[in-house]
Amino acid sequence: MPLLFHIILSLYLLLFHFLSFSSSLQSLCLSDQSSALLQFKTSFIVNANYTSSVCHQSDPRTTTWENGTDCCSWLGVTCDLISGHVIGLDLSCSGLQGKLYPNNTLFHLTHIQTLNLAFNNFSKSQLPSQFGGFVSLMHLNLSSSYIDGEIPSHISYLSKLQSLDLSHNSLKWKETTWKRLLQNATALRDLVLDYTDMSLIRPLSLSSSLVTLSLVHTRLKGNLTIDFPCLPNLQQLYLSSNFYLEGPLPNLSCSTSLSILDVSSCQFQGSIPSSLLTLPHITFLYLNHNHLSGQIPNIFHQSSKFQVIDLSDNNIKGELPLSLSNLQNLLHLNLSFNKFSGQIPNAFGELTKLKILDLSGNSLEGQIPSSLFNLTQLSILKCYNNKLEGPLPNKITGFFNLVNLRLNNNLLNGTIPSWCLSLPSLVGLDLSNNHFTGHIDAISTYSLKILLLCNNQLQGNIPKSIFNLVNLTALCLSSNSWSGTVHFPLFSKLQNLEILSLSQNNQLSFNFESNINYSFSRLKILELSSNNLTEFPKLIGKFPSLSCLDMSNNKLNGKVPDWLHEMDSLHILNFSRNLLTTSINQFSRNYRLHVLDLSFNLLYGDISSICNISSLQILNLSNNKLIGIVPQCLVNLSSLQVLDLHMNKLYGSLPIIFQKNKLSDLNLSGNQLQSRLPTSLSKCTQLEILNLGNNQIEDAFPHWLHKLPNLRVLILRANKFHGPITSLNTKNLFPSLTILDISCNNFSGSLPTTYIKNLEAMKNTVELESDLQYVEFKYIMYGDKYYYYIPSYDSMAIMVKGINIIVTRIPTTFVTTDLSANNFEGEIPNVIGKLHALKGLNLSHNRLIGTIPRCLGNLTNLESLDLSSNMLIGGIPTELTNLNYLEVLNLSQNRLVGEIPQGKQFNTFSNGSYEGNLGLCGFPLSIKCDRNTGQHSSPSPNFWSEQKIGFGWKPVAIGYGCGMVFGMALGCCVVLKRKPQWLARIVESQPNKRAKRRARIRPHGRMND
Repeated sequence: MPLLFHIILSLYLLLFHFLSFSSSLQSLCLSDQSSALLQFKTSFIVNANYTSSVCHQSDPRTTTWENGTDCCSWLGVTCDLISGHVIGLDLSCSGLQGKLYPNNTLFHLTHIQTLNLAFNNFSKSQLPSQFGGFVSLMHLNLSSSYIDGEIPSHISYLSKLQSLDLSHNSLKWKETTWKRLLQNATALRDLVLDYTDMSLIRPLSLSSSLVTLSLVHTRLKGNLTIDFPCLPNLQQLYLSSNFYLEGPLPNLSCSTSLSILDVSSCQFQGSIPSSLLTLPHITFLYLNHNHLSGQIPNIFHQSSKFQVIDLSDNNIKGELPLSLSNLQNLLHLNLSFNKFSGQIPNAFGELTKLKILDLSGNSLEGQIPSSLFNLTQLSILKCYNNKLEGPLPNKITGFFNLVNLRLNNNLLNGTIPSWCLSLPSLVGLDLSNNHFTGHIDAISTYSLKILLLCNNQLQGNIPKSIFNLVNLTALCLSSNSWSGTVHFPLFSKLQNLEILSLSQNNQLSFNFESNINYSFSRLKILELSSNNLTEFPKLIGKFPSLSCLDMSNNKLNGKVPDWLHEMDSLHILNFSRNLLTTSINQFSRNYRLHVLDLSFNLLYGDISSICNISSLQILNLSNNKLIGIVPQCLVNLSSLQVLDLHMNKLYGSLPIIFQKNKLSDLNLSGNQLQSRLPTSLSKCTQLEILNLGNNQIEDAFPHWLHKLPNLRVLILRANKFHGPITSLNTKNLFPSLTILDISCNNFSGSLPTTYIKNLEAMKNTVELESDLQYVEFKYIMYGDKYYYYIPSYDSMAIMVKGINIIVTRIPTTFVTTDLSANNFEGEIPNVIGKLHALKGLNLSHNRLIGTIPRCLGNLTNLESLDLSSNMLIGGIPTELTNLNYLEVLNLSQNRLVGEIPQGKQFNTFSNGSYEGNLGLCGFPLSIKCDRNTGQHSSPSPNFWSEQKIGFGWKPVAIGYGCGMVFGMALGCCVVLKRKPQWLARIVESQPNKRAKRRARIRPHGRMND
């Protein structure tokens, strides 16, 4: 009985203590803590609609905070169960808005251990130093909270910190604050400082306790290989988008715990270290967008844990490593836009878990291995911009989950197999710019949104099944051999369509008539160029959203229809290369146009009315019958970037006042402009191309143009410029100039040595790649990212290899100087020998004396050299035989003597290269040299006095002339997002020259990544 009593008594006392403890839990919150929290709440506005990249919807937790209730039960608040102090506060994504002042009652919560105020809006507050008073703080997150300014040194007092996230704010570190933090916070494991400013941190000292380190876009500088410490516990490292980090990759061989490495978008160079690829736990590797070179070490083994490898946008070369097939866990492999060559290994078909494979933008060749088409998990396959060839397989066993297939810009041929058009999950299919032939089978992939088949050799009727693809947003069928008649209104069944390109199908006819009312509600881009259209279709009210209309290169004549002026959404209009005879005033009603290309028509009238289109960025009215002056209001358009009025009948003076504007290309050549150049042109600091050739401008050399830092092309040929080109003491004269043509004027005095010394862009040779780089002419992009529009404004007449030609795409490697047909005197300066990038040099038809400088042999990229019709003496330097690319040489009509050098290119030149030099002997001339003297007998003393000099001499360069075009157009190019792949062979000027390069001509196309 006593035992039972004691048991009952013990249970009673235990129950009493439990009830007492429960009662204390209900009133756990201390009054000072509650008061501090409530005052903190009232210091901010709560914006319930506040969103961010992470918080799709605000969670205003402070709305549950009410006076008289237990603060420990409030959302976001955590209390110590014994003391009642607030030790945790999580108000992330709570819509707090307002300044965070140093006297805020938040800083009364001195026992707090975890504080998360991320994704609020503290209205660009300075980071209060009072954060240093949280001596117990272990976790602090202020990410994306609109805090600005310098990080106070007091942050280093937080010695117990284990994680710190200050990312995505406008905060700046001082080196002393950074070092003190790392010295005191010895337990720091997770450090996330993305988008803070660490430009003053050098060197980058780090704590060996770190597990996660994220320093994305922090303005770090220098070479991390020297600075980076051994971090044995590090598992995740993010350094991407630090554009000033350079040198080799940091040494991470001792970071044996590393599983995620992201150093993308930096400036790292050198090869990929083998130690990095053999780290035992490495799973995600992002080295993309750097300058890495060399080859990938062929050391991948089956124990590797790689799931993602991204090496895109580097300079890595060689063949694809066969050991990549050992990575059985690989989900994502991106090797695009490097310099890989050879074939795609058949072993890639062993990567059975692969979901994304991108090999685009390399020089891979041969057939795509059949094993690749058997991968069942693959969702994205991109192999575009390579040299892949052969047909696609007729049958495959994989691709069940394929969403995006891009094989464009290759050499693939044969017919397009039916499986390409019947994959159940396919959303994007791009087979453009290949050599596919034959007919198209029925298309049953109804999930398709993007279908690009342009620039092939497809035949027959456009398949009717296309009109059932109701999800299509982009359709390109241009540049094929389609035939038959297309009932255009059928395309209106595709109500999601935004891009429709049907250009360059000469055998295809269009029927625009319909008894049924139809419209294209979402269509933004319509291409109908080069289709033999003879009249404008009735499109009134059909295209409420149309932004771009291209009907160029047809046979449209007469006036433009009235419906054109009712298209308020139109931003790009291209009616070039037609037979329009209307007044230019008709187009002044399209007030919202950004691009207007009416070149190569028969338009007439005064162009002043175009000034009404204040939004113009590109205007091309070249090759018409326009008259009048260039109106001042036109160059005052603040948005204008390209103005091309060449080959019209414009006269008078240029506009006097050029304001600082966006003008980058100005082409007024082939008119009748007079007077002087306005010095206000020097205010156009973005000017890259200035072409004023073939006019009647009378002025001295416009030396003030040297102030234009971006000027790459300067053409003043065939005007009335005169006088000496005065030397200036200023440095950095024309630093970007790569094409200089001042030929056919009346310049006199010595050659402009000072300017030649400063032509830095002509000194630096550019390495030729498989895809030649081109001047990046301005373009406008509208609608879908797959569409790029390049107008035809970028044409100019220049002398190339002795022939006056028109070029419409200028390679960045095309560097030429033409000072011919002037009155320059004196010797050829040796400084010309330093212009190593020169491909064309023409000093002919002047009054130059002295010998040919031996230093011209240093111009190893030179393809054309014309020194004819001068008074040069002495022998031909043997150093010129070093010019391995020289295709045109003209030394005629000088006073040269001695034996013509032999070997290499000199064995290919004909008599015409040397005629008029009676002192020359040897091949190819019939005059034999006297082996004892090295030359034949000299001409009579009276010979040279009998010859005429300067302009009176016979112009012997084939096609030579000023202001007349004898050449050919170089054509159009495929416009790619990264690199155009086009070059047309320049017409040969001598029948026996040897071509040094064979270039591919790509058909025109405008759809791309």
